[in-house]
Amino acid sequence: MTVDLDAVRLSTAPEPVGPVRQRQLLAPVRRAWRQLTSMRTALLLLFLLALGAVPGGFLPQRSLNPVRVNEYIAQHPSLAPVLDRLSLFDVFAAPWFAAVYLLLFISLTGCLVPRIRLHARALRTPPPRAPGNLSRLPVSARWETDLGPDEALQLARRQLNGWRAIERGGALSAEKGYLRETGNLVFHVSLVVLLVGIAVGAFFGFKGTVLLKEGSAFANTVLAYDDISPGRRFDAGNLVPLNFTLDDFAATYGADGKARTFDAHVRYAPDPDSSLRPYDIRVNSPLHIDAAKVYLLGHGYAPEVVVREKNGEVAFDETVPCLPQDTTFTSACTIKVPDTRGEQLAFEGVFTPTTVQNESGNVASAHPAAQSPALTLIGYRGDLGIDAGVPSSVYSLDRRRLVPVDGGRPKLLGVGETWTLPDGRTVTFAKTTEWATFQVTQDPGKGIALLASVGIVLGLCMSLFVRRRRVWVRAVPAGGEDGSGRTVVEVGGLARTDPDAFAAEFDELVERLRARVPGRE
Repeated sequence: MTVDLDAVRLSTAPEPVGPVRQRQLLAPVRRAWRQLTSMRTALLLLFLLALGAVPGGFLPQRSLNPVRVNEYIAQHPSLAPVLDRLSLFDVFAAPWFAAVYLLLFISLTGCLVPRIRLHARALRTPPPRAPGNLSRLPVSARWETDLGPDEALQLARRQLNGWRAIERGGALSAEKGYLRETGNLVFHVSLVVLLVGIAVGAFFGFKGTVLLKEGSAFANTVLAYDDISPGRRFDAGNLVPLNFTLDDFAATYGADGKARTFDAHVRYAPDPDSSLRPYDIRVNSPLHIDAAKVYLLGHGYAPEVVVREKNGEVAFDETVPCLPQDTTFTSACTIKVPDTRGEQLAFEGVFTPTTVQNESGNVASAHPAAQSPALTLIGYRGDLGIDAGVPSSVYSLDRRRLVPVDGGRPKLLGVGETWTLPDGRTVTFAKTTEWATFQVTQDPGKGIALLASVGIVLGLCMSLFVRRRRVWVRAVPAGGEDGSGRTVVEVGGLARTDPDAFAAEFDELVERLRARVPGRE
């Protein structure tokens, strides 16, 4: 049967898709995959990941300290919305960071799989045959002995204990230093495992922050937190059933105002049925209970304010947390008094721990320690908007339905001093207390990350300090097959890395071989 080629060329039927056509269609995909799984791309993605993590070092992060984030947004009203839109206040949960992270994981995995396969094949492959002329190698030695060739090779093999050695063709091939490539692979595999550990922590971990005033207690439930960052797959039922009470917070400062120590004295119970136990939470000494850790994040002052009605009845008696505004702990606070017999009251205050006042009457703090605390208040009366059911922050005040008290003039109160309002009600600055913020974390990936970190260090040491080298030993009769009884021993070596250090090692090896296989006298 013959085929009319012209008829085939003129046919309007679609060309069949064969293996060649399939390879052409898949060629761009293969090229993209090879580019993604190249070590160059992996290094580039690793650099981008490190570069993307930089903003998390100098910008406050919501997962660590949401209070600082709110302060930053309030201080930078123009720049902060742009940064927030770029997820720079939550870098490690940003979509772009996750994309780089995932691409790096794929790239490293694609790089390592063929390298591991090749290395496993190399481990099973015996050392190469001895070159024809060992004297052409970078280092070599030659001498004659009265021992026979077989005996000389056997003695040489015993001296090469610890080397991968094989005897063939009247020569001994030995190799050492495969752990260098093994260490390199261990390092990169551990890096992938580290990424897995971080991902496990991000998916199944939990972070929550809570502000506690001295004397306040905390129970580990989702509703008790001020801010939470649960993993996408985290189950609230996995929260460790811990509880603790902040009895006292103490901070010490130097004469220059720099902080020296922070110490939160707490009493905790690892479960509801246990009795409370004392513990001091410090900056580098978290409270560890089962799978949870409690870290000390920040602190501030919480003045106790008492508001009384005209008849002396107490309408408000609480400690109010004030948010620090600078390094001297000049702090801003908002006081809301909704439960009164008359109009509702509110106050905007500035707390100064070490109060100084200039000639104009402006107050500031000269030191972060509470050496001469004072509270400056501006009062308001009217409707706080609380009964409308609209959520509002405890740290801000909506003044749209409020009227200033006493003309809006600020009132400076020391500890124990009282301000009598025009309607007869009084406001007293009773005493100074402190508050602290804590972060409770549960990270199921920390064990994986620890194991990966050990592997990274171990693999790096192996790849840096292990040298790849080869040695060949040949023993042949000096006169060929004439039975003269003399044997020529030749030794040659080749270093894959660090040839200078191998030259000294080769000289020591030759000395040991000559001692085992003595030269002819």
